[in-house]
Amino acid sequence: MANFNPNIILETKDLEIGYTKRNEQTVIASQINISLDKGELVGLVGANGIGKSTLLRTLTKVQPQLHGDILLNRTSLMDYGAMELARSLSIVLTEPIVSKNLTVTELVALGRQPYTNWIGNLSQNDQNKIDNAIILTNIEAFKHKKCYELSDGQLQKAMIARALAQDTNLIILDEPTTHLDMYHKAYVLLLLKKLASETKKSILFSSHEIDLAIQLCDKMIVMSDDKVEIATPEEHIEQGNFNALFPEDMVEFDSQTKAFRIKK
Repeated sequence: MANFNPNIILETKDLEIGYTKRNEQTVIASQINISLDKGELVGLVGANGIGKSTLLRTLTKVQPQLHGDILLNRTSLMDYGAMELARSLSIVLTEPIVSKNLTVTELVALGRQPYTNWIGNLSQNDQNKIDNAIILTNIEAFKHKKCYELSDGQLQKAMIARALAQDTNLIILDEPTTHLDMYHKAYVLLLLKKLASETKKSILFSSHEIDLAIQLCDKMIVMSDDKVEIATPEEHIEQGNFNALFPEDMVEFDSQTKAFRIKK
């Protein structure tokens, strides 16, 4: 009990991820030991095809781990049933929503499904959670609009509001800034930073916006060919971990500007 940390929401122990097909295992990454604390914004970065999505799918129980363990709120992920998991973990994916004919408020209300009765009636507490999520994400101005009327940036904020309404300790987002321009990329990541700080939820997201993540994240998970490491952005810079993300003959990381640049 001496090592118990009440702030840890998610923890992996010697996790190995990959695929099993016809009794043959393909290992994507192994010896993954990471932990996410309350109120932290954590970015997951790495080159295309390195296994970021595989890691997120494994952490959300979409696909099984090959070896090791994942602890969510100090309980093995394997022990969670579907409903219990939905009350502990919310996910924002890049796939299009099922029906864009929903209003924004109706979309956000879907986050309360794990708590409603079999008819789907919303209690006053459910409505309060929905209203609070809309306020926190600053989408009151278009909450009555249909989802098909929204810009990509507005829809992404509505999806984040739905995850907030679900009221879980952990929110995981897969590429939340995809298809957004630079302004809205920064806006969404700043929003996630604000939400993690104000709600004390642990927020993990994957992203190709490494420069922005370095500026905003409390911690970053860096996936390279031979290791997966979690540390603060400053520690990653000191250890030279960003240099291993791309072929060194073309792209290099400048520790002074904290940005990548093309070698000429």
